Amino acid sequence: MTTTPAPQHSHQPFSQPAPVTPAGPPTWRASEQVMGMPISLALRGREAGTEAGHQAWREAVHELRWADQVFSTWKADSWISRLDRREVTLAECPAEVADVLDLGERARVSTGGRFDVQRFGRLDPTGVVKGWAVERAVRPLLELADTDLCLSAGGDMVCRVRDPQRPGWRIGIEDPADPSRVKVVLTLRDGALATSGLSRRGAHLVDPRTGAVPASLGSVTVVAESLTWADIDATAGFVADAAAPAWLTERDRRGVVIWRDGTVEPYGC
Repeated sequence: MTTTPAPQHSHQPFSQPAPVTPAGPPTWRASEQVMGMPISLALRGREAGTEAGHQAWREAVHELRWADQVFSTWKADSWISRLDRREVTLAECPAEVADVLDLGERARVSTGGRFDVQRFGRLDPTGVVKGWAVERAVRPLLELADTDLCLSAGGDMVCRVRDPQRPGWRIGIEDPADPSRVKVVLTLRDGALATSGLSRRGAHLVDPRTGAVPASLGSVTVVAESLTWADIDATAGFVADAAAPAWLTERDRRGVVIWRDGTVEPYGC
């Protein structure tokens, strides 16, 4: 993993990475504000900037807006909010709600309780929904022939490189102590990357088992095939606090931990 500084990027709402422009063919970019965070796309290759590329982007945004309407904990009329207030039953909700809650329960069990969709006595599947929704939204983009992509949601992203002769996407991981600076640069060709930390949103990540806020870590970045599980494990890894590198390595994950003192520690590589 390289630690060469990357160019500064616009702030994300979480302590998350931002894509760094790679060398190679021209890159077409687009962005929208959806689900309370910036959603950005970079395409390069045959369909970058074409009508097919534009249409795939529109379909991706539409999918994310649908997920927001169903799962937003900030919208009083969303299905998940109404389910939390017991105004509707799970059977009355769209089938995807049961799918997400089942995924959340599997995550709770597999992480030993470090991840839980029950937060402070409320039903909050946000930690599952973002990665899950982006993986659904990326599908039309994956159908674009000979086109590389990097789809980012608040800095968590799915990347693909179709041509082995083209470089991977270089991802800048921001410094938790100074989000205007890039601390580490990772290269990703095919897979997903997610980062969890406190620098953007304060003490919103706590151990569901104890209510304790992790004290040792600045951020945890996880690289995996699935963004859903990269996001879950980044959250659970951050909650694991000082045990994060060993715990994530046991789960066959790889990535980087930035400690509270600024030390960078790759793991699982």
